[in-house]
Amino acid sequence: MFSSPTPAPGSRTIAGRAFRKAGLIDQDAQMSDATDKPGGRKGSSKIRSHRPRAIDAYKDGPSRTRLIHRPLLNVRLHALLKEAHQIHFQYEAQLVRLPLADYDEMHTSAGPSLIPVRTPTRMKTGGVESWRKLVQKRWNAEARLLDLSNLIDDEIVKNNKLEPPGYGGGAREAAVILKLAKELKPEVQSLDLSNNKWSGQDLAVLGHYLPQLANLSLNNNNIRLYRDLDHVAGRKGKLLVLRELILTGNPLREDELKKGKGEHFTREVTKRFPSLAVLDGQRISAISFDVPQASTSSTPPDKPSSTTFPLNMGGPLIVGVDPGLITQFLMRYFSLFDTNRPALQNVYDPTARYSFAVNTTIPERARTQGLHTRLPNQKKLDWSQWLSNSTGGSRNLMRLGNSIEKQEQRLYIGGQSIVDSFKGLPQTKHDLGGPAEKFSVDCFPVAHAGIMGLLTIVHGEFTELPAEGLRSFDRTFLLVPAPENSQAKAGGWDIVIVSDQLMVRGYSGPDAWKPGPMVVQPEPQAAHRHPPSQQQAPTPQGSSQSTPALPQDQQAVLMTIPEPQRSLVVQVCARTGLNVKFAVDCLTGNAWDLEKAVNNFNEVKFLCVSHLASSLAVLVSRAP
Repeated sequence: MFSSPTPAPGSRTIAGRAFRKAGLIDQDAQMSDATDKPGGRKGSSKIRSHRPRAIDAYKDGPSRTRLIHRPLLNVRLHALLKEAHQIHFQYEAQLVRLPLADYDEMHTSAGPSLIPVRTPTRMKTGGVESWRKLVQKRWNAEARLLDLSNLIDDEIVKNNKLEPPGYGGGAREAAVILKLAKELKPEVQSLDLSNNKWSGQDLAVLGHYLPQLANLSLNNNNIRLYRDLDHVAGRKGKLLVLRELILTGNPLREDELKKGKGEHFTREVTKRFPSLAVLDGQRISAISFDVPQASTSSTPPDKPSSTTFPLNMGGPLIVGVDPGLITQFLMRYFSLFDTNRPALQNVYDPTARYSFAVNTTIPERARTQGLHTRLPNQKKLDWSQWLSNSTGGSRNLMRLGNSIEKQEQRLYIGGQSIVDSFKGLPQTKHDLGGPAEKFSVDCFPVAHAGIMGLLTIVHGEFTELPAEGLRSFDRTFLLVPAPENSQAKAGGWDIVIVSDQLMVRGYSGPDAWKPGPMVVQPEPQAAHRHPPSQQQAPTPQGSSQSTPALPQDQQAVLMTIPEPQRSLVVQVCARTGLNVKFAVDCLTGNAWDLEKAVNNFNEVKFLCVSHLASSLAVLVSRAP
């Protein structure tokens, strides 16, 4: 009725090797079926009523396969049974082992096994309870903050000899800790894992247990590759509401910043955490990817056109001091900074502090106008000497992270230390005799140590030598009167520096502080390919006024005004006869309302004419 199954090819050989390896048959013994006849000839059984059973072979008598009868046979079988029936299952990082008391009672007569049996490691129940106590101790329910920083220093860890991840433990311990965090009520919103040496694999289940996490600090951990961030981010649907992430002190971030790839690092992180708003304490520009919806209107939507602030940029602000004093000081200082830096030692107070930082990011204004590629020598510039040199380097705290040692080393105190630090900087050339609009100076009084000082802020540009490329800079001085009989006073310095902070950045031109409308969306350089004389002011749509015939210099001024303000200026010039400068003043005083500006102009004009006529009438009446 039933036929015995045909053995798979090679199955007898595989079974024989397994039995020999276990020591259950001799090395030279051959495997044979229960139906094999003596002499090796294989006969076919005529009984097909049932499948062959192992007990049948035992009842029919011994075959060519001889079992080994040894004193240690029961020991080997006991070990094999014990390992085969030892069932382990892992439920959410806790390894549970079934008791084997029955097996031990059945085989106590066999004595201890001489064959080493591998026993999988497992976490003790007491260890889980210890972790639970630690998590509950570190939990701030009111702030919904779980502080798991510096686990290795916790008393519970020391007393119970626990092994946190990164200090002997691994992903299993991390999974237990995060699972216990999931049980906290209310749900964890902020998690601090600072100073723990956790790797990306240790954090692989973070999104599974705490999917609603909003704030996460991984400061000073062991995130080395972007692949580690992939482990943290998890698959889609994990950490969708994460708003703030701190990665300072991790090898990945520090290596990228040393290579000048800060922007690349930010892009890679935000790509993995799209909801992120703050990274390492810096706000990230929000970018939305809304699905386009079909429009029900045939009219295209209006595009943003505002390119200026409602208030104009003013000129230099110098109050509380003679402008000549500040101008003379700055001219002398920058001249010596370019040609003879050691001579600046006496201008620094003995307690003066100085540091500098660099921002290697290409300014958005320069990128829009193509300054970093259009100017001939910009590509020759190199930031390496500014970032790190023989005397120190940039003290940009975003790059140094939590390196307190470098922060202290790169803060120079006293004139000698300050001028020594200048030796590591590239040579510079400030165009002091060039156009005044290249520099902007603001100066006003401030209190300092019981006396009145001057806070002086300078914006400008310099040429870096020998590359001949341009850099922009911002420098902030805190100045006080030079003490009598001091070396500074003897050297002709009426004021000395007690604080000096220099910021060097990519060149962006002087447009940011140019008096007049403050441009926030500069037009691309393509708009200025032709000389101003070849361009004509556009005629606004819906206006019957034609463009007035402006002189060439007026057209040049007109082309510096962005749209839509330029169209309004053209109309005011046509309707009032004002030149471009006064037309801009008229519109600015009337909040760029065209009709209001024209009406107010006409009223002022009428009053002026009436007053002039009255004055002339009085003069005529008094004439002899």
